[in-house]
Amino acid sequence: MADASGTWIEELVGGHPCDVYLPPRHHDMKYVVIYLHGVHQNRLNDKRAFREQFDRHQLAVVAPVTGRSWWSDRICPEFDERVTAEQHILEAVVPFVEQRFAAIPPRLALLGTSMGGQGALRLAYKHPDTFPVVAAISPAIDYQIRYDEDELLQQMYPEAEAVRQDTATLHIHPLNWPRHQFFCCCPEDVRWWESNDRLRMKLWSLGVPHTADLETPGAGHGFEYYDTMAEKAIGFLAERLEQERLRMV
Repeated sequence: MADASGTWIEELVGGHPCDVYLPPRHHDMKYVVIYLHGVHQNRLNDKRAFREQFDRHQLAVVAPVTGRSWWSDRICPEFDERVTAEQHILEAVVPFVEQRFAAIPPRLALLGTSMGGQGALRLAYKHPDTFPVVAAISPAIDYQIRYDEDELLQQMYPEAEAVRQDTATLHIHPLNWPRHQFFCCCPEDVRWWESNDRLRMKLWSLGVPHTADLETPGAGHGFEYYDTMAEKAIGFLAERLEQERLRMV
């Protein structure tokens, strides 16, 4: 692949930092991926595996930064005292994408890793008309298991059960779901694989179409695995964005 690639820039969106990736050539349909980061807030600026796939599929990327908010609809003091991460996505990031790239649903896709993976799935389950296409790598779905060790979660939720009730799995509507969803988790990811498997079983039981890869090995949880799955996840987004466009014609 040629070394020529796009450019990462940082902009303020809704008063908060947001990384924006401009590929060398943007797809004629102006497709945009909204990327949700993990709990360690690692950004994609230096992640070559992801950049190569964005370039290959001619995708612009908007990557908001919201601290350890779990992308929830709960106030996270580390992010904002008045606006939740979910509100930020819906009320600031999505309008920014429309203004910046002239891209509106269904030309938007969600992509997330770890904390951001569960956030992407939950947002898509709660707002499937806005986000009909979603991909999650190593989604940390049952994050109530972190409650006792995470002081920030304890500020956001009164108890672990309240966290569990807010997980992506419990936001699936049996009659209204994102038409295109992909998630994957390394079988060596001892903390998060089981909750991914539970999500897969629930989707199966409801008859909800989905694509899941819980078998491909990749060194557990972290960017070594994320990089391994970048081609599959981003390829899924590109393919399904096009399918969604054709469906609307």
